[in-house]
Amino acid sequence: MSRIYLVDDHVMMRDGLAAVLGAAGHEILGGTGDPTQALADIQRLAPDVLLLELHLGPRSGFELLEELARRRIPVRTLVLTMSSQPRHVAEALRLGAMGYLLKGAPSAELLQGIAAVAAGRRHVSGDVADLAVQGLATRDEAGAMDRLSVRERQMVSLVVRGHSSAEIGQMLHLSPKTVDSYRSRLMAKLGVGDVPALVRFAIRTGVIDAQEP
Repeated sequence: MSRIYLVDDHVMMRDGLAAVLGAAGHEILGGTGDPTQALADIQRLAPDVLLLELHLGPRSGFELLEELARRRIPVRTLVLTMSSQPRHVAEALRLGAMGYLLKGAPSAELLQGIAAVAAGRRHVSGDVADLAVQGLATRDEAGAMDRLSVRERQMVSLVVRGHSSAEIGQMLHLSPKTVDSYRSRLMAKLGVGDVPALVRFAIRTGVIDAQEP
């Protein structure tokens, strides 16, 4: 059985997962919804498997994946998320995740995924595999996003959702001036001149859904 660390910003979700996985014989080392805390805990506890949600309030699971890869921390990651965006599947796998499951999958499939990832094998369900192929197929169109850091992509998401520099700074623990600098740099990289153009770009590349309120 595996030693597992949980990253999800919903405490009830973490508690439910801990109950299911504990009953199956796995050891739950802890959990959090904060990528910074997760990184410190993973380095200290050395879990076998990281179970990761990609959407963590104002933060991002991609940020954690990127840091784990950069620091070469040998934890095997299984993404468990609500996101069925093809681009998100492709990006998570590119950043080193070994598996990808959608929330709502049966408990049996989750346990199979953990066993596979713990053994060093990839695990994606058939529908997720199709999403990954779609994500790779649209990679040329979204190539500009690949030139952004995880923090810059996070900034795009917050800007196009209408948050001010002060609000973004508070959420990310940055000064408004730093936020403005990030925004100017990422807009230059993407070749957009104003926020409405950035919103249209974000919709085309799947950063946000056109139907979001």
